[in-house]
Amino acid sequence: MTSNIGSTDRIIRIVAGIAILASFFLLDGNARGLALIGIVPLATGLFRWCPAYALLGLNTCGTARKAA
Repeated sequence: MTSNIGSTDRIIRIVAGIAILASFFLLDGNARGLALIGIVPLATGLFRWCPAYALLGLNTCGTARKAA
């Protein structure tokens, strides 16, 4: 798996994912379940790979990294 998420994009995704997941504790009812969508940006930021970027051919890395 080749990285396709750059440093700035990664930081934004991780912060957004944590913020969305934190809203789980602030919401009530069915809205709490929607907060679990924060797992997606958090995971893509941590793994530095986004399947949507791969499908669309996007890459925010300065240089393409090769998997070891």
